Amino acid sequence: MNQYETVFILTPVLSEDQMKEAVKKYETFLIDHGAEIVHRENWGLRKLVYPIQKKSTGFYNLFEYLAPGDLIAKIEIQLKRDERVLRFLTVKLDKHAIAYNEKKRRNKAAEAVAEKEA
Repeated sequence: MNQYETVFILTPVLSEDQMKEAVKKYETFLIDHGAEIVHRENWGLRKLVYPIQKKSTGFYNLFEYLAPGDLIAKIEIQLKRDERVLRFLTVKLDKHAIAYNEKKRRNKAAEAVAEKEA
């Protein structure tokens, strides 16, 4: 199994509950098809660099997961069919990217602990 990272942008016209339901749908899809979620992040509503479908903002979400290679085509088909998804990108992570992501998460967790203690 390889490690992948998928970032997708959901349309800003969704309510908070609709956005969470869409994210949960893709998380469930990955798990049901044999993937193991390593990390999940919601980056929130952000401004787009250029308009997509006349929209200037979108809800950004990131999944990092272990999955068999054939699952990528299946998840991308689901993302393409969903009108709530403006854009998506899936990247296969090499050992350096995996190490970088783990280091970044450890540093973020350490900063959060330091803020709580302060």
